[in-house]
Parts: sequence; C-alpha cells; structure tokens
Amino acid sequence: MDLLRRELAPITSEAWQQIDEEAKRVLELHLAGRKFVDFSGPHGWKLGCVNTGRLEHIKAAGGVGHAIREVQPLVELRSPMVLPQLELDYAGRGATDLDLDVVIDTAEQVAHAEDGAIFHGFKPGKIKGIIESSPHKPIDVKSILDWPRALTAAKEALRLAGVNGPYVLAAGVVAYDEMIATGDDGYPLRKRIEENILGGKIIWAPGLKGGAVLLSTRGGDFELTVGQDFSIGYATSDRDNVELYLTESFTFRVLEERAAIFLRRNK
Repeated sequence: MDLLRRELAPITSEAWQQIDEEAKRVLELHLAGRKFVDFSGPHGWKLGCVNTGRLEHIKAAGGVGHAIREVQPLVELRSPMVLPQLELDYAGRGATDLDLDVVIDTAEQVAHAEDGAIFHGFKPGKIKGIIESSPHKPIDVKSILDWPRALTAAKEALRLAGVNGPYVLAAGVVAYDEMIATGDDGYPLRKRIEENILGGKIIWAPGLKGGAVLLSTRGGDFELTVGQDFSIGYATSDRDNVELYLTESFTFRVLEERAAIFLRRNK
C-alpha cells in the first residue's frame, strides 16, 4: 500500500480509469507554467526540499563559525472531492459518461494553485513568483489595441537586459480574450502578435491575474521541482459517497529574475 491508498477505495477499475482520464485532461488544459519552465521530477513523496547551494550564516559560538544550509521546502497541495457511490458503480455496468463535474472543478483549482505560485508566488511556502521577482518596471496596457505596442516594448526591455529568446507570452484570461479579438483593420490581433512580435504562440494561463508575462524560454531561468506529481488518492467512504483527493508536492524557483517582464492590463 502507498500513501494514496487507492486499493482501499470501493471503486471499480472502470470508474478509476474515467476519473484519472478526466483529471488528466483538465490539468493538461489549465496548466500553463509547465509549458515554459524547466521541470525537475517527479522525485516522489520522499523529496522534502531543494538544495539552493547557499548558506545562511548565524552567530558564532566559541570562536567557531556556524551556518545553516539554505533549502527550499516543497509544498503539498491536497484538494478533496466527494463522489456518489451509485454514480461510480455505473461504470462497472458499462456507463462511459460518469458525472465527474467535481473532478473537473477540483483539477482546475489545483492547476490554478500551481500556476498561481509560479506567477504570483506563495509566501507561506517560501515561493517567490515570476512577477514579483522581475526587476523590470511593469508595462501598462491601456486598451485592447495597445497590446502590440506594449509587447514590442517588453521584448526590447528583455533584450536590453541581456536576456535572449526565444520568448513566450503567458496571458491571463482577460488578456488572452482580448488578444484573440479582431483588430480595427479586420486582422486578428493574436495573429499579428504571434507572427510579427513574438515569433511564437501565446499561452492561455488562467492562473495568471492582472495581465500577461513575457519571458524567455532559453532555459535555466525558472525551475519547477515536483516531488509527487498530480495524483488522486482515497480518503474515506460510506454507503452513499466516496471521498477522494487530488494531491501534488512541488516548489518553484526563479533563477534569473531579469528573464521576465509583466504587462499590466489597466482598465
């Protein structure tokens, strides 16, 4: 038995398959950070921290210098989901369309939690996000048609900082919706940005709030370390319901602060 205790759940293999496949589908759709940061893992439950290679010096005692090795702990996410026992049993009778809305909602929430830490940080978990780490002054976007001008300025700022491409744009929900709109000349704004400015695709990042982030994908600038990758475990059950949970352990580090710039959408 492992920590997930799946073998104790009163769930058929057919139902487990549908649950896992639906969670995987939603996670792949909503996770943005993993598409452009360096990924280390999965390393399993036993990985508790990442070695930063640095020291925190403390007050000497008796003439002997002391220092503590600096490490960054992994954060464990765990989000419960309760499913009706009868609904799950339908899979064993041949149903292939189980009502898994709670799995969808939970997977979205957990995906946004990981991306939220990547972009905005998670102070209780000692994670500093990309936006707060960037030394560049945010570039304000004043209207929908201002995106090309702002992105050109952002790209130039990264170049002046010595940050080479290729570049990618991670756009929050509002920013992304604006960029897929049609410009005043009838040409899609997204196409103009991708072809003439980015030279690449815009990534939908629903866990990013307040605008978009332009960053380099040359490698070595951002690192996501995963212990236990996204998994579904069994918590408890009664005659009517089964409680499962979606879990993950991870941490994130910005290794080069200059490699990203925030484009702030002002309204």
